[in-house]
Amino acid sequence: MFNSSAQELKEEKIYKDMKDLKRNIAIVCGGNSSEHEVSLRSARGLYSFFDKEKYNVYIVDIERMNWKVDLGNGEKAIIDKNDFSFVHEGEQVFFDYAYITIHGTPGENGIMQGYFELIDMPYSTSGVLVEALTFDKYVLNNYLRGFGVNVANSILVRRGEEYGIDERAVEAQLGMPCFVKPAADGSSFGVSKVKNIDQLAPALRKALMEDDSAVIESFLDGTEISVGCYRVKGQTKVLPATEVVSHNEFFDYDAKYNGQVEEITPARIADETARRVAEETARIYEILNCNGIIRIDYILTKEPDGTDKINLIEVNTTPGMTPTSFIPQQVRAAGMEMKDVLSEIVENQF
Repeated sequence: MFNSSAQELKEEKIYKDMKDLKRNIAIVCGGNSSEHEVSLRSARGLYSFFDKEKYNVYIVDIERMNWKVDLGNGEKAIIDKNDFSFVHEGEQVFFDYAYITIHGTPGENGIMQGYFELIDMPYSTSGVLVEALTFDKYVLNNYLRGFGVNVANSILVRRGEEYGIDERAVEAQLGMPCFVKPAADGSSFGVSKVKNIDQLAPALRKALMEDDSAVIESFLDGTEISVGCYRVKGQTKVLPATEVVSHNEFFDYDAKYNGQVEEITPARIADETARRVAEETARIYEILNCNGIIRIDYILTKEPDGTDKINLIEVNTTPGMTPTSFIPQQVRAAGMEMKDVLSEIVENQF
C-alpha cells in the first residue's frame, strides 16, 4: 500500500514537472470595438486548435481596463497589468507568449503590441508600426500604392468634414456605385455599398459611428479572393486562395458570420493567376515586414487583354480563427493541420 501511494506521488510529481515545462500561451481576445464578440469566437477556435500536449493554453478577455483569464468551469482570474500574470490557487502564473486575436482596437492597431513590447512578452502579430499602418485602410493603400500595388481610388473623410462633401464631385471622381467604410475597423461594421449620391450622406454617418475617419472607395467589379500567409524560419508560406461569393450586395457581416456566403478553397482561378496572387501576397508581406499569420483580400478584375488584374482590398493582421474561417480552411486545403501551423508560429519566436 505504501509503495502504491509512493508511486502515485512520484507519478504526480513527474506529471507536474512535465506540465511546468510547457509554455503558457495566452490567447488574447475581446477588445473595445464592435468586433468584441467576433474576437471571442476566434479565441475559442484557436483554443480548440492549439496542441495541449505542448502548451498550457488560456483565453484572456480584454475589454478596456477589465482584463480576465478564463480558468475553466466558469472561474476567472484578474490579470495583473504590471507583468500580464495572474494568481491561481495561491501561485502566480506567468505567460511565455501572447497570441493576439483581438479584431479592432487595441489589438490590431499597435496598442496591445506596444504593451507587450514594454513588458518584453513575445507575441504573434506584427510590430507596433506595421499594426498601426495596416489598421488604417486609407493610409495603408496609399503607402502600398508607392510599391506598385494596385488599389482602388479613394477619398478620405474625417469626422466633421462629411457635411461639406461635394457629392457630385465624388461621383465624378469615383463613379457609382462606390463603397463607404470606416478607415479603421473590420468585420464589415459600418460598411455600405452606395448606388447613388442620395445614399452617400447616410453611409458616411454610418461609417463615422465606427471610426473618426471614413473612406469612400471606387467599386471594383470582379472576383473576390482572400489569401493567408505566414513566415517561419525566414521562409514565407502562402496558403491556397479562397474565393468569396456573397449572397448579399457585398461580403458584409451577415455573409461573414451568418452563412450568407459561398467560400470556395482553393479559388476557381487560373493557375497563372494563382501563382501571381501568391507572389504578390508574399511581396506585400515582405514590404510590410509582417509577423505571424495575416490575410490579404483582393478583387480580381479583367484587363483589356483578358488577364486578371490583382487589386488589394485590405491587409488583415489578426484574421478570424473560427473552425470555418478562411485561414483554417486554407490550412486544410494545403494538407496541413492548424495545431502544427500554430506551433510553428509560436516556436519561431524562441
